[in-house]
Amino acid sequence: MNLKQKTLQMALPNGPTQTPIPIGSGNCRAVLGVCIFLVAAVWVVFGQTLGYGFVNLDDSAYVYENPHVIHGLNLKGFEWAFTHSVMANWHPLTVMSHMLDCQFYGLHAGGHHLTNLLLHAVTAILLFLVLREMTGALWRSAFVAAVFAIHPLRVESVAWVSERKDVLSGVFFMLTIGAYARYVERSKAQSSKLKVKSLLQFNTPVTRGRANEAKRVNFLEN
Repeated sequence: MNLKQKTLQMALPNGPTQTPIPIGSGNCRAVLGVCIFLVAAVWVVFGQTLGYGFVNLDDSAYVYENPHVIHGLNLKGFEWAFTHSVMANWHPLTVMSHMLDCQFYGLHAGGHHLTNLLLHAVTAILLFLVLREMTGALWRSAFVAAVFAIHPLRVESVAWVSERKDVLSGVFFMLTIGAYARYVERSKAQSSKLKVKSLLQFNTPVTRGRANEAKRVNFLEN
């Protein structure tokens, strides 16, 4: 084993390492099948909400009695969303999503429920993909995402139009976890490359010669 091989062996971690699986790699059919299953599970459990109407708890303030929302998304509404609060909450993205719903569905409550359902389905799929990328475990990640998709604690968030802020934040929360996981893995890869590079540079003949010369000088001075 030459010096470069020894250096590389010192730089690389010992033992098996868990490498992340990119979202687009691996068994594509299994991944696609799990995603379809998650959408189907969400639809079976929460699809009935499309026949529900609005409720008189917060829905009036957020949607059907809010004059800035019912006119859809426009320049004035965009400005209002960023400069005013609803129910003591400042969340312009949530307000603008309600405006978009009114733009497409008007005050037909089923359309607003459909948006909540779709956002929840996207969150469940993202959870599955992020867990699979972080752990490499396909079926365990699918099980966790399936439990999240149909868990009773999700009922209020999906079935209540005013809880748009919850399902919307869920999408961005999963995207944030995925982005952070990729950042950590890339940082680890860069750190390993820098470690190998520095060790290789340290073990060059010139570096070793300078080190030996410094040792001789110290010996003579002492």
